[in-house]
Amino acid sequence: MIRGRLKRAQFAVNVAVLSMPLVAFALAGYLRFATHLLPRYSSDADPFSYFGLLILSSILWAIAVEHYGLASLEHRFRGKGDVRTAFKACLATYLAILATTFFYRATTFSRLFIWLSGFNLFMLCWVQQKVFRRGLVASWWRARAAPNTLVVGADEFACRVAQSLSSHQVTPCSVHGYVRIPGQRVSVENHLVYELHEIDKLAIGNLIDDVVLAIPPGLLGQLRETRRGLSSFCVPMRLVLDVGEPIESRQQLLSIGDLLMLDLQGTPAESEVYIILKRAFDLAFSAAVLTLVAPVFALIALAVRVSSPGPVFFVQERVGLNGKLFRMFKFRTMAVSSPSDSDTRWTVKNDPRCTPLGRILRRTGLDELPQFFNVLKGDMSVVGPRPERPLLVQRFMQSVGSYNRRHFLKVGITGWAQVNGWRGDTSIDKRIEYDLYYVRHWTLSFDLLIVLLTLVRGFTDKNAY
Repeated sequence: MIRGRLKRAQFAVNVAVLSMPLVAFALAGYLRFATHLLPRYSSDADPFSYFGLLILSSILWAIAVEHYGLASLEHRFRGKGDVRTAFKACLATYLAILATTFFYRATTFSRLFIWLSGFNLFMLCWVQQKVFRRGLVASWWRARAAPNTLVVGADEFACRVAQSLSSHQVTPCSVHGYVRIPGQRVSVENHLVYELHEIDKLAIGNLIDDVVLAIPPGLLGQLRETRRGLSSFCVPMRLVLDVGEPIESRQQLLSIGDLLMLDLQGTPAESEVYIILKRAFDLAFSAAVLTLVAPVFALIALAVRVSSPGPVFFVQERVGLNGKLFRMFKFRTMAVSSPSDSDTRWTVKNDPRCTPLGRILRRTGLDELPQFFNVLKGDMSVVGPRPERPLLVQRFMQSVGSYNRRHFLKVGITGWAQVNGWRGDTSIDKRIEYDLYYVRHWTLSFDLLIVLLTLVRGFTDKNAY
């Protein structure tokens, strides 16, 4: 996704820039105290005092970086880093440090150490700017998989937008195709062009990461109708703004080179907390669970294998984040049947297809344990709306309003609807109501609450069968 890719790149640049004081201090400490290259320091150095100085330097440096814009992503990848600006930021930081240490009399710091760390900080800025100016990082970033983008619009303006997206240094996009707006003259060459009424088939399993509306000002009056035609998509949707004068970019605006796009359909999955912290929680929690239950996992696998003929695992295609398809794993709980049967039928109470062991596994939720491997792969999360089969998703999209919005986040092993009893053969409308509430109000603490409720209620749910 475009915004997620930008945020990951910005996060990497922020980490590189904000970690410079730590590297500068480490180099200065090594040169000053661990080698004989410089005159010996006359008194013992208190490491705790220097650690406090490092914290102060990091805070002052972060303020200077923000003030001088040293972590600007666009400037970094365009090679427009200014050595004089870096020098000013370093000078401002160390003037503040010198002023602080002058008035702080509780301990004495090596002045040579301070000057060495300041010199190291400036040299690190200079080297980083050289690296970005030579295009080494940009080349590596462009080599990564490009977001697959559907451009809504098929005139010359849409072609210019697609060209800008394809050539951008930070987030070069791969154009999947174009959608012609009614009454629009087609100027597209060498790409698929879809009509607005025929794109429902692209909403599921299409590998599209973003939808970009490249609508010229003269056709903005059709924006409401166009968005209605795109309502089946569960991916971020953005509008390219062509307003002539620059607009200050806010939370809902996304600037990519000379393009300014307005988020029409953002998702929490593009936030830093979701991308970094939720993924870290998923990896740590799944690894811990699989490690702790490894003996139980092996016993269940053996029991499934010997209790009925067929494979240990049941693998089925499900719909995940942004409508992408993935293969979900479960312990097999039913007699082997044709895919057409398992892909279209609900499991009901006392289902004759279930094996005796399978009923126990489903009742306790232990059949879901292999899905932690899906979490490790990144197809699922520990917490999220439960994944559904593609044929049923297509059916529910037609009968339940806003159904596909549940795919704005990763699907999960457990979810808000499940801990409130809406699982199995229960009301689809109520389940979607709880799923959409989760999507609108997602926080990491909300996930932790759901995990806790799952542990409390997971083995007592009357609808688990």
